[in-house]
Parts: sequence; structure tokens; C-alpha cells
Amino acid sequence: MHFPVLKTDNIVLDEITQDDEQWIFDIFSNDEVTQYYDLESFKTLDQAKGLIELVQARFRASCGIRWAIRLVGSETCIGTCGFNSWNKNYQSTVIGYDLNQNYWNRGIMTESLQSIIAFAFKGGLACKDVNRIQADIVPENAASEKVLTKLGFEVEGLLRESAYWKDRFQDLKCFSLLRSDYIINGDNKC
Repeated sequence: MHFPVLKTDNIVLDEITQDDEQWIFDIFSNDEVTQYYDLESFKTLDQAKGLIELVQARFRASCGIRWAIRLVGSETCIGTCGFNSWNKNYQSTVIGYDLNQNYWNRGIMTESLQSIIAFAFKGGLACKDVNRIQADIVPENAASEKVLTKLGFEVEGLLRESAYWKDRFQDLKCFSLLRSDYIINGDNKC
């Protein structure tokens, strides 16, 4: 199966490989990056290797996809974004993303997500037709909420104590973007 490469004026989204191990470690070993994540900050390179293997296995099994985010002209992986899972019957998918702290507040994640959202709504994913993209974030993650609302996601509600990590139950704020809203808002014609 061929891994899709997406390009914009400023970024290249391509496959995460073992060559990205150190960069993935740099991202996920930062407590600021993982603060709202359902995992602890990485302590070893083996954890980065394991995450890369998981992402690659999901792609091979056609049940998820995660891109490396790179600036045009650079091989450095500065973040990742993608669809962690999807349901073909419901035509829905769950989006996820992270970015090296050195690149926050530059519009990189917004540009990256615009690209993969357009790809999904145009039928580019292995699940083909996507009608709904969902994002679940902890309510305290204001930066993530800002990106999602900028992209047209709507708040659907609060899932009270719906997850458990870092030794406590977590509320999750549920967002969605529907294909019909995406087309109506003129974000990108499908």
C-alpha cells in the first residue's frame, strides 16, 4: 500500500519511519507536549520506536494513518497528525495531532490539519467516504480548541470522566466537523 504524501506551500506530510525515532522522542519526551495526552512523557528511545511501529501497523492494517509534519526543505519531523481510527459503516474518523513545542503558534498545525481534512473529505483515506471527523480533547487544552474552532469544528458537548489516564478520570470535550459543514463553509470543495 502506497503512503500518501501531502504538500502545501510550507509543509510536507509524509510517512513516519524509524529514521524519525529521535525526533519523535524529542516531541513526546516534552511534558508540555504530553500534558493533555493519554500517555506519559517518553523516557527512552524504545518508546519512540514502539510508537512508530504502532503507527505503521495501523496504516498497514488500513485502520488509521499518521503523517510526519516536516517544513518544506527539511527532513526533521516536527510533529505528527492523522486519523487514529475510523469506522467505515458510520463514515466517521477520529483526528489526532501533536507538535514540537519549538514550533507552536506558527500556524503549522492549522495548515497541516487543513491538508489532511481535505484529503479525508475527498475520499483519500482507506475507509474512503468520510462524513464526520471527531476530535476529543481535555477541556483545559485551550490551544487545541483554538485550532479546532479555526478549522470549523463544532463543540458537541462534554464527555464526563470518559477516559482514565495519569491516575485520574478525564473529561473530554467532543468536537466534530461534518462534510456538509465543510462544503457549505467553502473550506475546500470536495
